[in-house]
Amino acid sequence: MASKEKITIVGSGLAGPLLAISLKKRGLDVELYERRPDMRKVHISAGRSINLALSTRGIYALREIGVWPQIEKIIIPMRGRMMHALNGALTFQPYGKDETEVINSVSRADLNIALMDAAEAQGITIHFNQRCTHFDLRERAVYFRDEETDERKTVNSELVIGADGAVSAVRRDFLKLQRFNFSQQYLDYGYKELTIPPNSDGKHAMETHALHIWPRGSFMLIALPNIDGTFGCILFLPFEGKNSFQLLQNNSDIVKFFEENFPDAMALMPRLAENFFANPVGAMVTVKCSPWSHGSRALLLGDAAHAIVPFFGQGLNCSFEDCTVLLGLLDRYGPNWPVVFREFGAARKVNTDAIADMAIENFVEMRDKVGDSRFLFKKKVELALEAKFPGLFVPKYAMVTFHRVPYSVAESRGRIQDRILSELCDPIAKIEDLDWQRADELVHRNLTPLEDA
Repeated sequence: MASKEKITIVGSGLAGPLLAISLKKRGLDVELYERRPDMRKVHISAGRSINLALSTRGIYALREIGVWPQIEKIIIPMRGRMMHALNGALTFQPYGKDETEVINSVSRADLNIALMDAAEAQGITIHFNQRCTHFDLRERAVYFRDEETDERKTVNSELVIGADGAVSAVRRDFLKLQRFNFSQQYLDYGYKELTIPPNSDGKHAMETHALHIWPRGSFMLIALPNIDGTFGCILFLPFEGKNSFQLLQNNSDIVKFFEENFPDAMALMPRLAENFFANPVGAMVTVKCSPWSHGSRALLLGDAAHAIVPFFGQGLNCSFEDCTVLLGLLDRYGPNWPVVFREFGAARKVNTDAIADMAIENFVEMRDKVGDSRFLFKKKVELALEAKFPGLFVPKYAMVTFHRVPYSVAESRGRIQDRILSELCDPIAKIEDLDWQRADELVHRNLTPLEDA
């Protein structure tokens, strides 16, 4: 597939270097441009990078480029959710049907560094401190400003790929095109990064192989383990109103709020107030747009095309799956970019819309429901049905996280299965009272065998 075409990828976060590696291995000439400095040489302040949950779709893409063995060393498998009640009681809810179905906590910075190292090992040049200020679709010219020297330069290339995140500079110039559809929806909630340090022995202060959740109805705290013994914590609160960031203005506000709502977590945070005020409040946005491409000249990919909120742990995995699908089409059609891009948009848009909607739904589930006894009972029944009807009844969470079925299929089957669950669970309080004959009828009448990707 060797070509003299020059491909410029704007954004060297996660999808950018992964895609660059794959294109380079196919003989294509590709360079990466990144707004931030090289994080391997310059400390970048924390506060804007939620710990990532790496699962099947993302792992598949990493295997495809041959870097999974390196990444496997920097992850921590999480077998389920550990719910923390206000009184300190713990309830564990497994993610999957057995311990092979886990999600993996990984530091965004560690993963980013590993992918940049792998890209440079392939001979790919990464240009740092290069802010994209403008993209001229007609001239195929990208204009950059050096963030350190203020030097300006123009890069001409046959193809520009915008992998530069939810506030994509490349996408900004798509807005000038006729018939380009764009919407963004911000949650009324923000997030603040906090840290639980390791014990004196360097080990994790709580159960290592779990995603910890403190659900409190209208708000929540979560914690994901890091390989250095810390937990990366994220506090999700409304921006304004009761129990909001607006009301947390000084040390005493923070201490009182945590004492009332997260006393067991607070006991593990000796520098809580300092940590709180050191990090900014982040915003969360859902972005939907179309089309993602312009002829053979430009393509949007990952968060630049479809940013989603983080509550299904699929932002990373969805972006990596973009690369998987795009590369499959490239292998089928060769560098016939108009065809590749048209097919890519047709294949992905319905699925990225589906996971965006499911991510918002899962926020409500994590915040409001995971501590509810009826919700937990339904989850037990769900796992029992999966064991009884393998390949037929597969929980929506499992379809999204442990399989590579299209997100839209997981969404539609999930609705059907929710109706089945409600019919079976509403009349009973114990799993021993489940009407298995009725379950058999409902499952076989409404579901067909699940076909994985």
